[in-house]
Formats: sequence, C-alpha cells, structure tokens
Amino acid sequence: MATAAAKGGAGIRFDGVSVAYGGPGGSIALDSFDLTVEPGEVMALLGPSGSGKTTALRTVAGFVQPVSGRILIGGRDVTGLPPYRRGIGMVVQQYALFPHMKVAENVAFGLKAQKTPRAEIAGRVAEALEMTGMAGYADRHPRELSGGQQQRVAIARALAIRPGVLLLDEPLSALDSQLRSGMLAELARLHRELPDVSILYVTHDQVEALTLADRIAVMDKARLRDCGTPQELYRRPRTEFTASFVGTANLLPVTVRGSGVRFAGRPLNVPVGDVADGATTTLCVRPHLVGLGESRGPDGNTLRGKITEVQWRGSTHRIYAEVDGHRVIAEVRELRETPALGDEVALHFAPEDAVLIPAGLTESGSRDD
Repeated sequence: MATAAAKGGAGIRFDGVSVAYGGPGGSIALDSFDLTVEPGEVMALLGPSGSGKTTALRTVAGFVQPVSGRILIGGRDVTGLPPYRRGIGMVVQQYALFPHMKVAENVAFGLKAQKTPRAEIAGRVAEALEMTGMAGYADRHPRELSGGQQQRVAIARALAIRPGVLLLDEPLSALDSQLRSGMLAELARLHRELPDVSILYVTHDQVEALTLADRIAVMDKARLRDCGTPQELYRRPRTEFTASFVGTANLLPVTVRGSGVRFAGRPLNVPVGDVADGATTTLCVRPHLVGLGESRGPDGNTLRGKITEVQWRGSTHRIYAEVDGHRVIAEVRELRETPALGDEVALHFAPEDAVLIPAGLTESGSRDD
C-alpha cells in the first residue's frame, strides 16, 4: 500500500503546544508540550487518566486547537488546518462504525469524503480489508461482527485513505484480554507492512506500549515527564514516575557513601556512577530481579524483612515484604510451598540490576530533545 509518508515522510512535531479547556485562562490540559515523532516511528503516549495524552492526540487530529504552540506534520504547520486536510487516519476506542452501512461502505467512507475517484474506491477498500484480515466480511453490517472484527474494520477504514500519520486512541481498551493480545500482534504486523507510516498510539496499558512502541512518551498532569525507548525507560528509568508507571518498581531512599549506597543505615553494593558522595537519591530495582534467600555472590545485596502479602499469579508468586518500614516486592517463579504472612524473609539482588534515579529528576522529569 503506497502512503503519503512514502513520498517524503510524515513525522509529527509538537512545538511548545499548550491546550486550555475554557480558553487561555481555563483548565490546563496540555502544558508546553514538546515532542517529535520521526517518520515511520511508533510513539506511544503513556500515562494515567487525565495526563493529557488524548488531548495531545486530538490536537494532532485537529479536533482541539492549542492556545499556544504549533503542530507540524511532515514539516508542514497544520495548526490552523481542519482535520480532513491533515492527511491522517484515526482509530478510537469505540470504533465509531456506521451501523447502517456494510463493512465495505464503512471503509469507503473516508475515501468518498476525500472525493477519491469512484474507479479507485473498490480497489482501495479491498486492499485495506485484505491487509486487516477482513476481506471476507465486506458485505456484513457491524452488528454481525465481534468486537475484534469491528476494530479491524475501523483500522481498515483509517488505512484506506493511505495516511502518512495514523492516530490510535486506546484502540484495544474495549476488547477482552485474549482479543487484545491478538490485536497487538496484528498491529505489530501492520507496522511492519507499513514502515513509512508514523503512528501515535495513546494508551494507559504498559504492555501495549512496551510491545508496540519504538519510543514511549510518559505523561502526567498535562506535561511530558520522560521519553525514550521501552528498554531505556524500563531498565534505566530517569524519574520515579517513569519507574513506577512503566512496569512495577521497588523504589528505596538511599544515600551515596563512597562506591556504594546506604539504605536504612545498611550498606548496599550499587554502581553510583557520577552521583556525588553524600547525595540522597532513589534506588530502583525491578521485582523480577529480586530473589528469595541470601545473596548468591560476595558482591550481591541482601535485605531482610517480614512477608506482608503473597499473590499467586499462575506461573509466578509475587511476594510483598516490609523491610525497615519500606515495601519490597519480589516476583519469583511459582513456589512449591507458599510462605506465610509474617514469616521472616531474606531478599537478594545483584548490583548490576539496580539503578539510581538522580535527585532533581524524581518528580519534574526530563524533556524530549
């Protein structure tokens, strides 16, 4: 499928974009937002409800006008353009299919709105339905389709216009977990088949963001808090908010002492990098990197506490322990014998599995360059 992006690339750039509902003095929904989505890149906007991620997407679509800043698509300032002139496709969480139209008619809707020559429409519709695995459903109405099939039709409709930019607003939230997993695989396949299309993907689901995105923009309270590849944000988070929102994290207050740190007065062997001696910072270690029992090597770290909760999760047990007044989580393979609440427990982790979050970035975060 040829795309607008293939003719020269159609990335997205937010240039100091602010949105206030109720006018310039109203409620701030997006605050001085700077972000660049490269041509062909999948960028996930990840954050809690009310963080501004959907507002950012709707600003690109043209449904929301910023009070300041610019939106550029393919290097062109589209801030003042109506949605139909921006060359975008959009899929929302409730599909928004026309119930009285058959599948083929739904997919053709955008093409007709763009005044595509009638002779081209049938081929473009067939192409989009084939790409989304819905070629055999062209004559059905939406009510005759499952939720997953309706979502595929919505994606086919967005792709039929051959957009340079595809906007996905929580597209899988209405699906059950099994359908969601299948659709994630389908979206990943579509991205491989459409490598020139820039995708902006709004979600509050960490798994979706980690699975699909080339980079993730982490948002909170109308601001960009962090941005990086899924691996960077998960393995080396730069803020406490990123660490706790992109996956689950143990966050412990520590003080740098020499070549290590001290937690609750106890020394821990952790690489400190260029963090100054005496600095107070936060140690982050992921639960799956925390094991039960004493440290397995001379350089490892051991914490001791009491079990406060045990959760069985099928293939794993999640162990919660209180260590010197702080909660520590260990995610371990399913145990043959489940420890009891109140049992004393030793927990260990390797020095290389911990990362220090620099002071000053714990709340305010950093901006995308």
